[in-house]
Amino acid sequence: MSPTYDYIIVGAGSAGAVVASRLSESGAHRVLLLEAGTKGSNHFWSRVPVGTSKMIDDPAVNWCYRSEPDEGSGGRRIDVPRGKMMGGSSSINGMVYIRGQARDYDHWAQLGNRGWSYQDVLPIFKRMERYAGGSDEFRGRDGLLRVTDTPRNKLPLLEKIIEAAGRIGLPFNPDQNAETQEGVGMSQVTIAKGRRQSTAVCYLDPARGRPNLAIEQGALAETLVLEGKRCVGVRYSVEGVRREARAAREVIVCGGSINSPKLLELSGIGQSERLRALGIAPLHELPGVGENLRDHYSPRVKFAIVERNLTFNDNARGWRLAREALKYALFGTGFLASTAVPIRIYFRTREGLETTDATISILPFLYEMVGGVRRVAKRQGITMNVNVLRSESTGSIHITSSDPAAPPAIRFNFLSTEHDRAGVIAAIRKGRELMATSPLKEITGEEIAPGAQIQSDADMLEWVRHNAETTFHPVGTCKMGSDAMAVVDSELRVHGIEGLRVADASIMPMLISGNTNAPAIMIGEKCAEMVLAAATARQAAA
Repeated sequence: MSPTYDYIIVGAGSAGAVVASRLSESGAHRVLLLEAGTKGSNHFWSRVPVGTSKMIDDPAVNWCYRSEPDEGSGGRRIDVPRGKMMGGSSSINGMVYIRGQARDYDHWAQLGNRGWSYQDVLPIFKRMERYAGGSDEFRGRDGLLRVTDTPRNKLPLLEKIIEAAGRIGLPFNPDQNAETQEGVGMSQVTIAKGRRQSTAVCYLDPARGRPNLAIEQGALAETLVLEGKRCVGVRYSVEGVRREARAAREVIVCGGSINSPKLLELSGIGQSERLRALGIAPLHELPGVGENLRDHYSPRVKFAIVERNLTFNDNARGWRLAREALKYALFGTGFLASTAVPIRIYFRTREGLETTDATISILPFLYEMVGGVRRVAKRQGITMNVNVLRSESTGSIHITSSDPAAPPAIRFNFLSTEHDRAGVIAAIRKGRELMATSPLKEITGEEIAPGAQIQSDADMLEWVRHNAETTFHPVGTCKMGSDAMAVVDSELRVHGIEGLRVADASIMPMLISGNTNAPAIMIGEKCAEMVLAAATARQAAA
């Protein structure tokens, strides 16, 4: 007989770990958390912030997805890393904590998603974070998620960037998660005392001893169990052995923007003709499943730095690397305790815009691929990840087989709108302007990529097509809304199916203006809040 729980959560990632922690908090509900990965928060490279570079290509902790070739990527397949361990992508990401702009969430609400305006979600952001800076109006002090500022004095180069940005009209912004995002600012990060603060660390580790919370790792979800138009459980496998668990109240899918639509389609929920062609019986028509894929498409603009000891390239090799390792072991500080992106710039690509629409994230080093492995280069320089914030290009994610282990087809369709094409060109030109401004211009050598010979819009766009990568922010494939292509409503309930919700970045109807980890955690918090409110209402009505 299948075990029964009140709630089953599929995926222990940025949102799923939060949902599991909050639903089990009172002790009143029996909760099962399923996670396909086998690694936990004690994984060495996940604990060490610089370990991101070690995990981004590691199939032991990463789904290692790749996109389908298309025109926008110059016929290339682009790497799409996704966390496959406790904490999901919060355990392998760059740890940058950025909420996005107020208008992002107000736009969600204007699309018909009541309860998702900035004023609605701000209290949730404040409740979930523990941050010492900023004002009480915008920042939380006592949450489970520890957020810190990257120190300005890590490298002399950072002060030069701040000064040059100010000279081109982008003043220093001490809190890009407060009233305005515009300007240059130090990255806020989910790092504390030299350790990554994933949702596995902050939410699940304190909850592990609860007798009402069961966690199964190595559990690959194969299909949702439907009885008519109600979801009553999940079938999954552990080391090839099939199992089934039943949910007395709800199943909450938190697989992320790739695995959530994949599971819905494997379960017969999606585009009927597409599923029928794969031998899957269509049980519920929802044409929006897997559609509306968006991500931040980012070329890496690179410049040589001619003065020594200004970048991490000097500190991450030879005896200096040994010194950094000792510094980390003794004090939890230094290069190994840092995000790769300590400083960020948000700006407007043209006059007349109400808010910033593009960003430059600066890595104070050059990296290279050697034998398929990323490593810090010998040459000194900086890398700029540039992208438009609210990309309008949309793609899709769909299964290609009824085999739950088969990766889905990811089609980004990048650069398919004039907005995105014009925006990325303007962002590259802004990066060039920054590096040609004192005091940066005195230490800047050659432009390594795209190179000074690339000047026309057409040439620049062609270079982007053949060289850009994503910033690993896929969203929207189970979008929230009430239109024909929406998958969930404003309560995150799957349209037309009782007892089933989706809670992760896939529900975002539009991209937010920044990294997606902070809003994914917020979505987990808000989902748990809504599920508990529904449970209280049922109890009151009984």
